[in-house]
Amino acid sequence: MIRRYVNQRAANGPTVAFDEFGPLEIRPQHGQSWGRKPNRLPATYTRKHGVRHWLAFYDVHGNKLWGYTRPRKRSREVLGVLKRMRKRYPPDERIHLILDNFSPHGTPAVRSWCAKNNVHLIWTPTNASWLNPIECQFTPVKEFVIRNTVYTSHEELADALRKYACYRNQHAKRKKS
Repeated sequence: MIRRYVNQRAANGPTVAFDEFGPLEIRPQHGQSWGRKPNRLPATYTRKHGVRHWLAFYDVHGNKLWGYTRPRKRSREVLGVLKRMRKRYPPDERIHLILDNFSPHGTPAVRSWCAKNNVHLIWTPTNASWLNPIECQFTPVKEFVIRNTVYTSHEELADALRKYACYRNQHAKRKKS
């Protein structure tokens, strides 16, 4: 079922993959360096800032990645980002949304809103998150945004995520349908 939406663009609208990336903490992150001396992490840090989650979308055939940073990933936040995603596409286009079976994705409020707003939900099977096309987009995020960093605030981390997505989208090759 998922393969049909990933391999060929649907005639009535885009295929978009959705998932959460995180939790993201404000703490020193290990990484690699070409320098002669290894980068040292500070010996102590505190987790007084809490965590954030990047609720991310990937337009499979448009090859575009974007997301929104939220302090939690409850159904309220999921519904909020789905509403923002819907605004990116014309209202007459049906959005085919690939997502996993995480409980906030399937609440009655989310399902009802999707039915009313022409969003077709495509569920990945349990324990098969690798079928969601957005999963392979998270490895470069870890590599280019998270590894070998020491961010000082969640705002700085969210800004780095936005800049990465913008850079990635500008330099991504258009997929052939």
